[in-house]
Amino acid sequence: MVISLIGYMGSGKSHISKILSDKINFKLIDLDKEISWRNKLTIPEIFEKKGEIYFRKLERETLEEILATQENIVLSLGGGTPAYYNNMEIINHNSKSIFLRASISTLVERLSKQKEKRPLIAKITDEDLPEFIAKHLFERNIFYSKAQFSISTDNKTPEDIVKEITEKLYL
Repeated sequence: MVISLIGYMGSGKSHISKILSDKINFKLIDLDKEISWRNKLTIPEIFEKKGEIYFRKLERETLEEILATQENIVLSLGGGTPAYYNNMEIINHNSKSIFLRASISTLVERLSKQKEKRPLIAKITDEDLPEFIAKHLFERNIFYSKAQFSISTDNKTPEDIVKEITEKLYL
């Protein structure tokens, strides 16, 4: 079984996927890290040197390969992954998809502390961040909302979120 965690940057995908994979003893794959490792470039370097279209193609190919596996995997997806091609369709068809939902205020609070690590928001001022996230989230929610399960992460501990996931999936 593959469990795919989707959601906006800052929703907790990387952190929750690590705790979840440890708890249920599934292999952990972070899609962005896998793409970086395979291409020996960071995601920002791929964007800079080859462009977003090239990256999205790589992302799709890597996603298809991972979803075709027979292994038990917790897959942490990039925030934009569900929004390209028919990625959400193949994610839902080949895995259990879980949307980690966070409010704009929660996302702003988390992301304002890590802007330098996030190329998409690195140059956005703190006062413009809420509006940027709100617009971006509005565009992506149509894809995120197609997930088989949705869990709010606001005001919950990572352990509570993992417990909720395992209960929903009967693990």
